[in-house]
Amino acid sequence: MKRLAIYCGSATPADPVYLDSARAVGRTLAERGIGVVYGGGRLGLMGAVADSALAAGGEVIGIIPQALVDLEVAHRGCTELRVVETMHQRKQAFTDLSDGFINLPGGTGTMDELWEALSWAQLGYHDKPVGLLNVAGYYDHLIAFYAKMGEVGFLRPQHQGVMIMDDTLDGLLDQMAAHVPIHTITKMKASDL
Repeated sequence: MKRLAIYCGSATPADPVYLDSARAVGRTLAERGIGVVYGGGRLGLMGAVADSALAAGGEVIGIIPQALVDLEVAHRGCTELRVVETMHQRKQAFTDLSDGFINLPGGTGTMDELWEALSWAQLGYHDKPVGLLNVAGYYDHLIAFYAKMGEVGFLRPQHQGVMIMDDTLDGLLDQMAAHVPIHTITKMKASDL
């Protein structure tokens, strides 16, 4: 994996575990020679990932809509800062520039990015690993919900492994490196959708 898209919040929660984990992700990816593609912000977990990756000598590509640049939240220290017009263009750039996705804790924007990456993988629009780093149990309920979708039948068996989950970054990166795209395992047909 040459680059990973990192999805995370622009907020800074009171519990330092979230900021610490974001810093560890940026630093670890830089140390492993993996570039960061992220939302281009300087605040919250987003800023922490970027700052720690840059401090460790890593490549950081920020993708940010002009509206957020206008609000002065852009991280001007990125290796490269790409300004786009729409959120859709931003998410397409994440997919185009990365070899996979890691979701850290975040809010509705982070959830939007996660579900789009998962649904695009399920539909065959990309074959990249989609990882979820479950920091301090933040995603426990989401993981349970994901399992429930499978139990009820809204998530087909062949798609239940699309989301790769781990409580540790090393474990998550190892699983993502071993990722086998679902579309190389099965041939798509209408009933697969």
